[in-house]
Amino acid sequence: MSTTLRVLSVASEAVPLVKTGGLADVAGALPAALAPHGVETTTLLPGYPSVLGALGPRTKAVHSWPSLLGTSARLLAGALPDGHPLLVLDAPALYAREGLPYTDAAGLDWADNWQRFAALGRAAADIAGGAVTKRGKSQPFDLVHAHDWQAALAPAYLRFAPFTDRHTPSVVTIHNMAFQGWFDPGVFPQLGLPDTAWSLDGVEYHGGLGMLKAGLASADAITTVSPTYAREIRSSAFGMGLEGLIVERGAQVHGILNGIDADVWNPATDKALAARYSHRSLDKRRANKRALEAEFGLDEGDGPIFIVVTRLTWQKGMDVLPEVLDHLVGIGGRLALLGSGDAAIERALHEGAARHPGRVGIRIGYDEALSHRMQAGGDAILIPSRFEPCGLTQLYGLAYGCLPVVARTGGLADTVIDANPAALAAGCATGVQFDGVNYDALAAALTRTVQLHASPPLWQRLQKNAMRCDFSWSASGHAYAELYRMLATA
Repeated sequence: MSTTLRVLSVASEAVPLVKTGGLADVAGALPAALAPHGVETTTLLPGYPSVLGALGPRTKAVHSWPSLLGTSARLLAGALPDGHPLLVLDAPALYAREGLPYTDAAGLDWADNWQRFAALGRAAADIAGGAVTKRGKSQPFDLVHAHDWQAALAPAYLRFAPFTDRHTPSVVTIHNMAFQGWFDPGVFPQLGLPDTAWSLDGVEYHGGLGMLKAGLASADAITTVSPTYAREIRSSAFGMGLEGLIVERGAQVHGILNGIDADVWNPATDKALAARYSHRSLDKRRANKRALEAEFGLDEGDGPIFIVVTRLTWQKGMDVLPEVLDHLVGIGGRLALLGSGDAAIERALHEGAARHPGRVGIRIGYDEALSHRMQAGGDAILIPSRFEPCGLTQLYGLAYGCLPVVARTGGLADTVIDANPAALAAGCATGVQFDGVNYDALAAALTRTVQLHASPPLWQRLQKNAMRCDFSWSASGHAYAELYRMLATA
């Protein structure tokens, strides 16, 4: 094994300590995924109440800032539940508040989000440069990996205002280009960056502070969470205004597919299920279908149950779903949905459920254990996203034999093999893909899925194909480690 690399992974959330979306799954999984490849990953998180509450009694402060962007802060050292190193930025004025990581109880963005996450980036650059000492000796890191806009100022601080003259390479991962962290230009003087940083090649973006843009311009490498998304964001349709920068930095952009935790998402060992099973015992899956029907008040039957586990937003194509409910039910399908989001979409779905009692069941909110039971009891998971950087629910569906029905975009296109005639003949199909998120395309995909489901031998072959897929973190961890080493030795 080559020399161990010390990597500082900077994120605004990470399972199991704090989660609002897929970013947390990735940040939480990376340390274990990288360890077999000679990479020691230390995760840096903001000191939200849930994170501080998870720290043990032996937690100690290893550094302090009398004024970190105008507020006192200290750095606490601990460990994630799986034992990997954890650093927590304890700045009560920034993080000790009720609500979600980015919004208050009313769902509004915190007005000081610029400061909360600029401080995270500033602290990351200091830590990577060697601000933390042990027995009087500096403890620098070999590389910084910043996730999304909330951590993206870390590479900018490393570039424009480093803690030391030593160059620390950095990587920015785009989990979703739609969220960029743009703020009023008046905050720039408070960032502690030199005037040279306020430029088209620096942190300025459309007259204000662009946090994600700053990271993309400053990092030594950029990654996205699937190869197809890495190509898509070069276009105006997916680049969200930053496509020009992505094209300019094309040689530094890499698409590395996300993985899933195969220990957590394994129907053979999942304690949340009514019955555990594998691709060799698909007959046991029926008990989970019956349990799902009971849980969502669906009529018992052999026809397919489509499940949806998602945010109810335009990006996810959920505005089209209410339009096709009548068609879905008319061709013999049923629907179990778990999610929350746009109020108009929620109302339309409830109206659809009222029209089709026993055929459509809706749960507003999120329940991790229920999502496991839905993957085990559903026949197909519907994911009509307009764009999807990677997606994880389709990977869970593959693992559980709940066949994905997906729009052909981003990571969905990379992970699901369409059941077209050629793939069926070759015996490699794992789901259904379709083009265009509209009524006609979605209705046709639903019809094709119902037709496939009508042949139990064919459907079981598709399920077995899906469940044999390996979307663990093994390959992805190797790819990240190779990228790290290339940057660290450049």
